[in-house]
Amino acid sequence: MLYTSSNLDLQKYENVLGAIGNVFNGSVTNVNKVSVKNLENLAAPYENLKKDIQELIDENNYSSSIKLEENERGITIHILEEIVFPSGSADLKKGSLVVLNQLASILRKLPNDIRVEGHTDNVPINNAVFPSNWHLSVARALNTAYYLINTENLSPDKVSIVGFSEYKPIDSNETPSGRSSNRRVDIVIIK
Repeated sequence: MLYTSSNLDLQKYENVLGAIGNVFNGSVTNVNKVSVKNLENLAAPYENLKKDIQELIDENNYSSSIKLEENERGITIHILEEIVFPSGSADLKKGSLVVLNQLASILRKLPNDIRVEGHTDNVPINNAVFPSNWHLSVARALNTAYYLINTENLSPDKVSIVGFSEYKPIDSNETPSGRSSNRRVDIVIIK
């Protein structure tokens, strides 16, 4: 268990440790005291990460193609289809390799797990390569993850993939621009 507070009160901290020890019929010993400064140091790389990614987006005019979001899962980088894949395809565009290379230079420095998520709009696909949107979304996540691992040297034990098909939209599927936003790959930096 981790006890944190912006104003760490050592007496309260020791009381919590004593209570934990009582629950386990003993005392908790040899526990390093945590300082507020140490807790702030743990949060600093995560705050720098958001800043670094936003700077990358701003400096390269990616704001129409890459969106940054933070939620309880962590930081999500939404990379829209127009920058990474031709429509109906899971083959990475040459231009996307530059973007992924720039992102990888930031991601390589992190200890966090990274999940690559593939998404589609709700227009059904059924061809010889992709019998469904599920297949397309998984292939997009897989190709992106393979590129990050094999070319950009992200550690494979930190990367996982998932395909969501059309079932996690970030915009309405009722308009062409909404469907365009939903066709994407998300890179989630797990908190």
